[in-house]
Amino acid sequence: MDDDEGRRLLRIILVNDVPVDQWEPEEVSAHVQYMNDFAARLEGTGEFVGGQALALEGTWVRYDGEGRPPVTDGPFAETKDLIAGWMVIDVDSYERAVELAGELSAAPGAGGQAITARSTSSVTP
Repeated sequence: MDDDEGRRLLRIILVNDVPVDQWEPEEVSAHVQYMNDFAARLEGTGEFVGGQALALEGTWVRYDGEGRPPVTDGPFAETKDLIAGWMVIDVDSYERAVELAGELSAAPGAGGQAITARSTSSVTP
């Protein structure tokens, strides 16, 4: 989304190919170090707004109709195991947003696989 000064807020969802609880301890350490270093660098440039890893446990909840209790599982409950966290960055241009999302997607993961970074809002050139 753009603000009055033409800056762009990019919301990134971090999605793992393998649930974090299946990673080796050294993979977790390498990933956390990469993310901390990335965030610290963006704090230094003023581009980091916020971010957070998500807990391994969680419940998906969805509305199931008037007078009915919410559904707390399925049909895609396994997806909760793959969403690792989120980050918001504040950048001057679409190109910078793409550049940083690409760097973020290079974060180490299980078996050396990268993390996929996706915007939750439309950021267009």
